[in-house]
Amino acid sequence: MKKNRYSRKLLCLTTVFALVATTLTACGKDKNDTSVTITNVSYDPTREFYEEYNALFESIYKAQHGTDIHVIQSHGGSGAQARSVVEGCNADVVTLALEHDISLIERTGLIREGWIDEFELDSAPYTSTIIFLVRSGNEKNITDWDDLTAEGVEVITPDPKSSGGACWNFLAAWSYGREHYASEQEIEAFVKKIYDNVTVMDTGSRGATTTFVENGKGDVLIAWENEAITILQNYPDSYELITPSVSILAQPSVAIVDDNADANHTQEISHEYLQYLYSDEAQRLIGKYGYRPTNESILQEYSEQFDLDLKLYTIEDYGGWDAVYAQYFDDEAVFDRIMDY
Repeated sequence: MKKNRYSRKLLCLTTVFALVATTLTACGKDKNDTSVTITNVSYDPTREFYEEYNALFESIYKAQHGTDIHVIQSHGGSGAQARSVVEGCNADVVTLALEHDISLIERTGLIREGWIDEFELDSAPYTSTIIFLVRSGNEKNITDWDDLTAEGVEVITPDPKSSGGACWNFLAAWSYGREHYASEQEIEAFVKKIYDNVTVMDTGSRGATTTFVENGKGDVLIAWENEAITILQNYPDSYELITPSVSILAQPSVAIVDDNADANHTQEISHEYLQYLYSDEAQRLIGKYGYRPTNESILQEYSEQFDLDLKLYTIEDYGGWDAVYAQYFDDEAVFDRIMDY
């Protein structure tokens, strides 16, 4: 695999095109039209969920307030999406793969301090974890992380430099190493063997899924649990979901981009949009799309879909995201050493 850095600049094209279309439409609308548009900048695997959630919220909001609302979606690698907001993408809200990506925006002043406490459960209305997706028959007999180091096994996973999901993938593999090796050096050597087998490293999780499913590359995809569940639903005879012995609790985060929402006069509606993710109706929709509801009783309704006994490390086990980036993902940290950057 060619080892190079991906560009860190991603234009928010989905948002730009949609905003242009909205602006053109608005030029001809009745002056009494009070409809509102907000933009949700999100990460790759949430596309389908937010398509249905947005329609639900638009309907609920119209019924409650008598006002039409239109939600524009933008998707890409979580880290790249965060940088697009910093560089000017006019997001009212962000729903990204990890807390660190929102903290990156916060440091610019676009998001106010304390955002993590604005909504319940550290502003994480759903969770997920990291599992494997293999082709039907599991020819390489992949059952756990150590099988990904075997000679001839082709691994597909995105790049942590641009993808939040890829950061979770890396930490899930490292968590297995913690269970089986005595030193950080041994864990690093183990994880390096996995990445030596990576044949394609896309910029985002959805790109990695496309590489594995549509392009037929690789023997195993390291994937979000929800992404793998969706693939199984769409191709029930073509793939198998493999749950490893240990993984990590992935906690996607949400926040209002306060500077933009204030300028767009959408602060209140943006808050309602994110708060409704905690409603029972939205939590069941979350479960439908393979995410783990944070409402425990609703999570139990989907207990057959998830392995609720899987041992999960947490980001707190690693000292929080600042410590994680300093040790693993910053320039010249562990990931760069592994990849020989």
